Amino acid sequence: MSNELSILALYGLLVLVQILVHVLAATPPLGLPYLVGPRDEPRELTGVPGRCKRAADNAVVALALFAPAVLLVQARGAFTPDTLLAARAFLLARLAYAVLYPLGLPWLRTLAWLVGFIATACLYFAAL
Repeated sequence: MSNELSILALYGLLVLVQILVHVLAATPPLGLPYLVGPRDEPRELTGVPGRCKRAADNAVVALALFAPAVLLVQARGAFTPDTLLAARAFLLARLAYAVLYPLGLPWLRTLAWLVGFIATACLYFAAL
């Protein structure tokens, strides 16, 4: 398995952790009965629990963009030192994003998001 595919697997684990953190952060303000119920009435999360939810949602979107890029590069047999650098940059940027968003640091969070986005775009260009 290539290093890029290993990074994809690591990012998948990070997304799982972010979803778990979101659920744990949402339990006190929403209550366990609400979380295990049908959630017919929407409730807004604010503060750290809300930021954890938005970070987890964004992580899923990033995974939906990153995974095909890595798989396309794999299918073309186009892994290079540059694709490995892009995958590593993506993973580190998304790890930073996962920490910075709940902490409420918008400019640093946005920079981390941008690095991950550009790294993903570089992988798509490598797949062409």
